Amino acid sequence: MARSAEHAPIPLDKESTEGSSTHVRVAANQTPVPDTRARTRSVLLVDDDPVVLRAVGRALKARGYDVTTAQNGEHAVHAIRHRSFDVVLSDIGMPGMDGIQLLREVREHDLNVPVVLITGDPAVSTAIQALEYGAFHYLTKPVNNEALERVLDKAVRVHRLARVKQQAAELFGNNSALGADRAGIEASFDRALQQLWVAYHPIVDVREQRVFGYEALLRTDEPSLPHPGAVLDAATRLGRLEELGRMIRARAAQPFVALKDEPKLFVNLHVTDLLDPVLLSPSSPLTPIADRVVLEITERSSLDEVKDVRSRIAALRELGFSIAVDDLGAGYAGLTSFTLLEPEIVKLDMSLVRDVHQNSTKQKVVRSMTQLAKDMGCMVVGEGVECRAERDALVELGCDLLQGFLFARPGRPFPEVTW
Repeated sequence: MARSAEHAPIPLDKESTEGSSTHVRVAANQTPVPDTRARTRSVLLVDDDPVVLRAVGRALKARGYDVTTAQNGEHAVHAIRHRSFDVVLSDIGMPGMDGIQLLREVREHDLNVPVVLITGDPAVSTAIQALEYGAFHYLTKPVNNEALERVLDKAVRVHRLARVKQQAAELFGNNSALGADRAGIEASFDRALQQLWVAYHPIVDVREQRVFGYEALLRTDEPSLPHPGAVLDAATRLGRLEELGRMIRARAAQPFVALKDEPKLFVNLHVTDLLDPVLLSPSSPLTPIADRVVLEITERSSLDEVKDVRSRIAALRELGFSIAVDDLGAGYAGLTSFTLLEPEIVKLDMSLVRDVHQNSTKQKVVRSMTQLAKDMGCMVVGEGVECRAERDALVELGCDLLQGFLFARPGRPFPEVTW
């Protein structure tokens, strides 16, 4: 293309038509191994105007891009499902699926591909939304050829670096691929909810060799959110903790309705779950078995954001629920949680349990905590027991109940206990 044409603005008020390249099937969320030596840069160009598609497509091909075009968001999603791209360039204002919605759909299939959005009707609110949802860049029409190429070239390099980093993370066993942008987080979180399940971890009375209860633990098969902390972090960032909490409680309750031996069900609550009216509703999945449910609230979290804790805890007790303080010894100093919650059960943090049989200081702390808890009418659970020596030490130090891999690993209903 002539030098003068390189500086001419691309007519991004219009666009359209075809453009294709060899299709490579890529599984959803699978990160292709990049060939950093490759110079071909693939771009998916999306706009509802055929004139603009042809003009922009020709200009990008002249600059060495492998261009695939789509006349609407639905066609673009189809293309994303069947091959990987270095960058997506899309108009925002399209009928049906607009550019912001397309970005969210793209994140369902590729957490890393940069999406550059272009608009002919710029507005501050649109720009903020585009960037919040993870647009790599936000451009206004008409766009200068050189400016567009700089943005696309940078996007390609960033994408290839992201794929190399992902490959390195997988090589070293860190398979988390949670996107930093809102669209990526939403896509990962939605998939995590679809694949959410509950594991049960036995809590045992060693002296009587019986299962006292099972703790319900969040699990998901979504690889980009590989552990419960990642799921909770995503829910927090999206403002969807309430939705997550309701789903976990519903799933946790299902197997217990038919259990005949009536062990206790321990369910972890995020502090903000105490604000959820469904928790106190007669129609809540846990309410019919409330007399068998122990609601765990971790000492690691502050109760300050729940102003009427006492009244909410009292209402839960009226329904039949018991209360436990989790992670005792690892959270906030003082007796605030005891004063506000008045728990029936306390669970010692596993940091106190680990190698307790070899550490005289830990033994003194555990003995003191156990005695004080019992003085206040609480049962004591030692968490994280991994060997017989820890088990024997905790029993000698006064723990009523124990939990840990020594007895069983968390699993689907219900893991067999080894004594």
